[in-house]
Amino acid sequence: MLSIDNLTVRFGGFTLLDEISFVLNKNERIALAGKNGAGKSTILKLIAGLRMPTSGTISRPKEITIGYLPQHMTLSDTRTVKEEAAIAFDHLQELESELQHLRKQIEERTDYESEEYNHIIQRSTDVQELLLMSGINDFEAEIEKTLLGLGFNRSDFNRPTSEFSGGWRMRIELAKILLQAPDVLLLDEPTNHLDIESIQWLENFLTTRAHAVILVSHDKAFLDNVTTRTIEIVLGDIHDYKVNYSKYLELRKERREQQIRAFENQQKQIQDTERFIERFRYKATKSNQVQSRIKQLEKIDRIEIDEVDNSKLNLKFPPAPHSGSYPVIAENLSKSYGDHLVFSDVELTISRGEKVALVGKNGEGKSTFVKCIMNEIDFEGKLELGHNVQIGYFAQNQAQLLDDNLTVFETIDYAATGDIRFKIRDILGAFMFGGEASDKKVSVLSGGERSRLAMIQLLLQPVNLLILDEPTNHLDIPSKEVLKQAIKEFDGTAIIVSHDRDFLDGLITKTFEFGGGKVVEHIGGIYDFLSKKNIENLQKLEISAKESTATETIETISENKLSYLEQKERNREIRKLERQIEESENKITDFEQKITNFETQLSTPEGAADMELMKHYLETKNKLDEVMKSWERFVLELEELN
Repeated sequence: MLSIDNLTVRFGGFTLLDEISFVLNKNERIALAGKNGAGKSTILKLIAGLRMPTSGTISRPKEITIGYLPQHMTLSDTRTVKEEAAIAFDHLQELESELQHLRKQIEERTDYESEEYNHIIQRSTDVQELLLMSGINDFEAEIEKTLLGLGFNRSDFNRPTSEFSGGWRMRIELAKILLQAPDVLLLDEPTNHLDIESIQWLENFLTTRAHAVILVSHDKAFLDNVTTRTIEIVLGDIHDYKVNYSKYLELRKERREQQIRAFENQQKQIQDTERFIERFRYKATKSNQVQSRIKQLEKIDRIEIDEVDNSKLNLKFPPAPHSGSYPVIAENLSKSYGDHLVFSDVELTISRGEKVALVGKNGEGKSTFVKCIMNEIDFEGKLELGHNVQIGYFAQNQAQLLDDNLTVFETIDYAATGDIRFKIRDILGAFMFGGEASDKKVSVLSGGERSRLAMIQLLLQPVNLLILDEPTNHLDIPSKEVLKQAIKEFDGTAIIVSHDRDFLDGLITKTFEFGGGKVVEHIGGIYDFLSKKNIENLQKLEISAKESTATETIETISENKLSYLEQKERNREIRKLERQIEESENKITDFEQKITNFETQLSTPEGAADMELMKHYLETKNKLDEVMKSWERFVLELEELN
């Protein structure tokens, strides 16, 4: 499907990639692994055709389509969310316009026997078949389903893209790329601006509907759930493992241990042979044996141990000054922006030394709650900070707030005070900014390097309450592990806003769930929370949300003193609709899989000529349309009951 042969990339005298080769096959999902700066994003740009290699080739058939999601992009501000997403289907709308024009010609022309008339008839038939195979009749439903899956509400569809933050704009771009259904998806950090629910929806999409995927991500759980192959980039070279990320870590460790054992055994053999040669070199009776050993030594294929990039982040938070027993107490806390209620009547207490997570869909109030703690915005109710609480705050856009015109050293020098200024070089070295790297301009740093630099600023003053809003965005997996361990060992209190399940696993002991204007406390780790919520994919999340809404509705009915029979009947209808929705969603999944299989067969010359196959394909599409309509009807009925 796509072949990379002896690809080399050099910058000045530095070789980033050194004659790497690999092949991407159909239906493969590859993770690119390696430290920040290893060349992962560069490989995606090379395949996308956005930059040229120093040498080597990338080969692919002309008909192969590629969809590329970079870490940073710009969107037009002239369209609504739905209009921007619909750009993915521009080619279908152009075909539809062409079909209408052809049909008009067929109606108006009378030269039925002419070659040109027959050509118009044939082209009309071809375009009609192309449109049917491409799903022109249901692209509106596909747009809505994808936007909903990525966390948008229906009320967002007609809002201008200019009203959304960079993270939400990235979701719009991701929706466009997924809707285009390219043969190869290249995704660079797709989960950075997604919440847990949207990540799980994307996992399901990539594993069930994508053709071939190469992705860069620092979300270990996401990689494990999506990818089936891992290509590691180390010091310009690659190692190819036909397994997911966690298994790759195990195999890499085993491979290196085997290399070391084989190397040590070979070295012993070489030393023994060399000692024999040296001992008997001048004895005539041993000359034949000596010559034989010399030849053996020359023929040995010397084992080399893979080089390892040993540069490692060294992170440890300063000892936390003693604070009161309860650093954060909220009572009847509420926040609204005009008529929009973010949350209300929040009651929570965070004890000294606790590590807690704030989770929920984007826009449900996690960052707003943090801003309330930081006293950056007004709110209603009571929010108290405990005695002697000293806050260290890492904002979601902290890395972007750095001054691009300063060097790494100047950035920390300006922020440091007192005796710590004499230790700046040591601190920078611990964060992998040693030597010449400290003189780099901030403007040329990668996303991960900027995040590390912003983290240094957090360490310049001792604090006892860490508030970290998406601290792992752009950090590579080894750096995230170091940060995770540092927070574990921190003897103060930590509030963490994150969508990274693997990062939160084993770190937090309590989860505060933001959603629907409420904040609900869950005791236990992140997977305890997910287990309670039964979130394995977006469909289960939607069902769970509807069950929650149904429960609240029942409580309201009870308060209004409806009769027992009325309550019972209403509950029965709700449960019936929920079952019908779940059954419809299961059918939708089945039909979509069948359609994908049909499209795979129809893409071959034999399949394209099989009219019976085309008939079954169109019948299945019609069945899917019917089930989608039923699903929408059930959802609307449930919303009316609620």
